[in-house]
Amino acid sequence: MLVHTIKEVREQVKAWRKEGLTVGYVPTMGYLHEGHRSLIEKAVSENDRVVVSVFVNPTQFGPNEDYEDYPRDIQKDYALCTDAGANLVFNPEPEEMYFPDKCTTVNVEGLSKGLCGAKRPVHFGGVCLVVSKFLNIVTPDRAYFGEKDAQQLAIIKRMVRDLSMDVEIVGCPIVREADGLAKSSRNTYLSAEERVAALVLNRSLTKAKAAMEDGLRCVSEIRDLIESEIKEEPLAKADYIEIVDSETLQPVESVERDVLVAIAVYIGKTRLIDNFTFRLA
Repeated sequence: MLVHTIKEVREQVKAWRKEGLTVGYVPTMGYLHEGHRSLIEKAVSENDRVVVSVFVNPTQFGPNEDYEDYPRDIQKDYALCTDAGANLVFNPEPEEMYFPDKCTTVNVEGLSKGLCGAKRPVHFGGVCLVVSKFLNIVTPDRAYFGEKDAQQLAIIKRMVRDLSMDVEIVGCPIVREADGLAKSSRNTYLSAEERVAALVLNRSLTKAKAAMEDGLRCVSEIRDLIESEIKEEPLAKADYIEIVDSETLQPVESVERDVLVAIAVYIGKTRLIDNFTFRLA
């Protein structure tokens, strides 16, 4: 079922609740791929009913970002959702989600300052606002987020904890192409040459992970290793290379606990992100 209003979602979820059914929820911005499918299928396996939202959220885009150009194809998205087992697809217009005079903000301090938040100061405020709205609308038992957006996942978990929201946040593994590139809706922006160049993200992280598994613990040396690999690719320009505590997202100088190794790289004009979490035995 494809719906466009908050009222329709709430009525359907209330009907499911009266039957004693559990509800899973997958938030997306659309132009879905196999990474999104994996989230939906995970939700289907763990819940009686599943809601997917498809909404390009304007509040998480800053000036000169790609809100207007972000790819959209609701019919294709709806087909993927239903094929993956979703029961309800919610595709609202911005006017349905936001009042013209809205003045409420939701911010998670600290966790949102570094990594992507350093260059995109409005981004995570917009993410937290829209996710909190969707969680209030859908009232799911569980909500599913990809680990590719590791900072977003950590922020949402903290927001849910701090606001005592009655929902379990489930992180799901990164889904990659056969050659290792993390699946992303923005991959469609890449030319054939840029698509090949984009492999430097996974290649540089793989090299860093191997070095860490061999015992390298100095963060500056790990960062230099990644940076040198990225510099070998003429079409790539590093935006950031960070090694941070996997829970607090605060910088560390040495790997003495579980860390998130995260990078953002411009391939031409397209900004792509990738990461891995290194866990000490």
